[in-house]
Amino acid sequence: MIPLSLAEIATITGGRLHGIPEDEAARLVVDGPVVTDSREAGAGGLYIARVGEQMDGHQFVGPTAALGAVAAMTTREVDELPCVVVGDIQAGLASLARAVVDRHPDLTVIGITGSSGKTSTKDLLASVLSSVAPTVAPVGSLNSEVGVPLTVFRVTPQTRYLVVEMGARGIGHIEYLTTIAPPRIGIELNVGTAHVGEFGSREAIAVAKAELVAALPDDGLAVLNADDAVVRAMAGRTAARVQLVGTAPDATVRAEDIVLDASGRPTFRLLTPAGEAPVTLPLHGEHHVGNALAVVAAALECGLPLESVVEALASATPASRWRMEVVERPDGVTVVNDAYNANPDSMRAALKALAAMGRDAQGRERRTWAVLGSMLELGEESTIEHDAIGRLAVRLNISRLVVVGDVARPMASGAQHEGSWGEEAVWVPDADAAYDLLVENCRPGDVVLFKSSRDAGLRWLGDKVAALGAPEAGPQGAQTSEEDAT
Repeated sequence: MIPLSLAEIATITGGRLHGIPEDEAARLVVDGPVVTDSREAGAGGLYIARVGEQMDGHQFVGPTAALGAVAAMTTREVDELPCVVVGDIQAGLASLARAVVDRHPDLTVIGITGSSGKTSTKDLLASVLSSVAPTVAPVGSLNSEVGVPLTVFRVTPQTRYLVVEMGARGIGHIEYLTTIAPPRIGIELNVGTAHVGEFGSREAIAVAKAELVAALPDDGLAVLNADDAVVRAMAGRTAARVQLVGTAPDATVRAEDIVLDASGRPTFRLLTPAGEAPVTLPLHGEHHVGNALAVVAAALECGLPLESVVEALASATPASRWRMEVVERPDGVTVVNDAYNANPDSMRAALKALAAMGRDAQGRERRTWAVLGSMLELGEESTIEHDAIGRLAVRLNISRLVVVGDVARPMASGAQHEGSWGEEAVWVPDADAAYDLLVENCRPGDVVLFKSSRDAGLRWLGDKVAALGAPEAGPQGAQTSEEDAT
């Protein structure tokens, strides 16, 4: 973090000091990790004692001291560490994060939102920008009112670019996040039906997403997906300059001649105001083309030369787990684990990528498996949307559809109504049953996709299937993350 004294932190947050005289607090510098997970505390750091539904963070102040934390932010007095006592932890988090941004005048903040693709785009943009200057981006999907400040706290005096993923579960959420990390560049990827059960309608989702570009300054840049009519219309919601990206003829940053190889990796011709170039992405799925175009527009706005952008795109690798994560098993089975989250748009993109992977480099057909679980928070549209995914799997000629769990069951009936027969489309009650079916029936050369909302748990099933035949790994450390929003 940008070094701040504990006295400065108290002033910024409106808190009061406890356990340390004011003159010592003015000399005590916080320059280490700012964390809400006590296990992640480190030397010179600040521990934020949040109170959740299950745990009270105040219980873990002592252990953070043992790990090197020098202070805590709390809502009541504790004695294990000097602390800043605030009335509201979230307000304290937000004000401290904003102060970090404000104290870094050379920092360029880029905000990203969309119903799908936020994390993949964030990872891709961070990879490109970090090739030329120190860049901070969220770990995983830290895109909430807690996750955004935690990302901001990783900014140091050397940081040049801050990439912020912004999610929402209601109107006003993104607007709030832009007050914490005000963006100069805003990327709007798409407006789909993810979490429509919470928002009530796609129109409400569009209103929430548009809060990002509405917050941009006059000298900022709004990067809008030209291929999404709802996003394109957001041009009227911003005072910033607008740049359209996509495959539409009027897109300023445009992709033409898109081709997928046998692994579903796209190549295309990139056209920009800075020139043209062939691009090859090492990522799987045509949907990454749109993500890459948004990245190109943002990177060019940041002053990167086109040649450097194209080179960085070609060497980018997935940074977040369970997003089109491809594992080649020793027995020749290819596992595609894209089960961190799912909505109708991302489900369709994953199935299209799977279909493209159904032929090897020699042109031989490969058997494709779609192991699909529930798409949550779709409200009254849930049955219709699940049914449509099952029908799409048949239209894309996916060899085997395995539907897991009660919520997802309409996928199986949709596939059967579309013309699937026999064992081509089956329903199983849980991940254990799916595992047994795959172990018994998968054979070398098969491609197996796992896709579901996070709470359906298919990412763990994907890991288990991917590990078959691989050497046993050692014990893994505990890992926690903030729950992402749409």
